[in-house]
Amino acid sequence: MDKRITLLGSTGSIGTQTLDVVRMHGLQIYALAANRNIELLEQQVREFHPKKVCIFEESCYLAFREALADLPVQVLTGMEGLCELAGDSHADLVVNAVVGMVGLQPTLAAIAAGIDVALANKETLVAGGALVMQAAAKKGVSILPVDSEHSAIFQCLQGNAHNPVKGILLTASGGPFFGYTREQLKTVIAADALKHPNWDMGSKVTIDSATMMNKGLECIEAKWLFDLQPEQINVLVHRQSVVHSGVMYADNSVIAQMGVPDMRLPIQYAILYPERKPCPAEPLSLTKYGTLTFAEPDEATFRCLALAKQAMRSGGLLPCIMNAANEIAVRAFLDGKIGFLDIADCVETAMQSIPNQPLQTCEAVLRADRETRELVRLRIYGTTEA
Repeated sequence: MDKRITLLGSTGSIGTQTLDVVRMHGLQIYALAANRNIELLEQQVREFHPKKVCIFEESCYLAFREALADLPVQVLTGMEGLCELAGDSHADLVVNAVVGMVGLQPTLAAIAAGIDVALANKETLVAGGALVMQAAAKKGVSILPVDSEHSAIFQCLQGNAHNPVKGILLTASGGPFFGYTREQLKTVIAADALKHPNWDMGSKVTIDSATMMNKGLECIEAKWLFDLQPEQINVLVHRQSVVHSGVMYADNSVIAQMGVPDMRLPIQYAILYPERKPCPAEPLSLTKYGTLTFAEPDEATFRCLALAKQAMRSGGLLPCIMNAANEIAVRAFLDGKIGFLDIADCVETAMQSIPNQPLQTCEAVLRADRETRELVRLRIYGTTEA
């Protein structure tokens, strides 16, 4: 296949699994970008021979450029470099697998250039959903979901364009603390929260899974991706992570997508859409699992999910405020500066402290994000500095 791919976030969990799919199907990497892992990024450049590469952390730029001096590759850095890669129309598809709000601007750059986006970056739609989907519609660009849940919904919608959707079932693993009480959660530490029962993910996403903020972010994503109302989105805890999500139609029939918990399945579906080809993930054996279970989420204990739903219902810049507060709080928890339950407290304080405004421009989103981060840093560290 001659599909040319720009991969943003190539050294992270989604990025490395994307490269597994690229290897298997002989796809061409046009450009790569990563945050600061110059050793792994250099290995990837030497294997895949991209035309361009971006190391986002500017302090790493000189050393990285020197390491690649023997190769005919253009080396870029910072947000400007990331957006240049994303907006280079020599690529047929941009896979956005970066973590955090940094993903919004390159997504918009790709759309502006008329390039389809395979989106694994939740924050793009959480913080700027209206802007992104309006821009994509205007340019005729496809936003292809990479998250397993949204990929499942996308797959279940195929061939049903004229059938009304009653609602969706968004499944959640429940993370490592399913069934815990608030009292039990007071003493958990980052090492406990990073032990996800099913998925191999980066540290930030794994903590979000433990707090169930991840599922709240996915609710907001689903709203924008599939043009849904909040009341149409139902979260269901499914511990085995086999049923990745489902769609209920007007006749109350539910079509669900199943597979082993392996991100290479939804990654490949987004990259090769609409084709299905052999995948490096192993086949699903339902007899191996034997029993599949489902339960209602405990939003009183895992308050991040409730806060995300509140932000989704309110709209405007509130989802951006919620997301920014969560990013800073999760980092502080990973660094041992706050407790597990303090994450939700930080998010709630930010949502109550910063006035919500209509979401009208990218600049307004970035400003709300910056103000929120400063507020939460001040609360946790006593300073607004990063």
